[in-house]
Amino acid sequence: MLFALPVARLRETSTLLAFHHPQPTYPYHVLLVPKKPIATLTDLDPADNAFLTDLFATVQQLVTENHLTDSGYRLIVNGGSYQDFPYLHFHLISGSEGTQRTTA
Repeated sequence: MLFALPVARLRETSTLLAFHHPQPTYPYHVLLVPKKPIATLTDLDPADNAFLTDLFATVQQLVTENHLTDSGYRLIVNGGSYQDFPYLHFHLISGSEGTQRTTA
């Protein structure tokens, strides 16, 4: 179900998929999603350490490649009533909220 979205994959590992948000609210807005079905952050298990390693390595690569250090960036995970979609996912964002990124 989740991976049926028609997205261009920025990164794919054995544990995660990273792609531009289909409806971005920031100039740079990437979603990072585990391949294993995990509902929320609190459902992560110690056995999920390979996903966490891939997550942070992927974020570091994207920040470096897109020169986000100088402009600033945030890695966000929502939970509880802030989580609109019941599947764990992380947002890597940069820029001002409400400014759509342009597609080259």
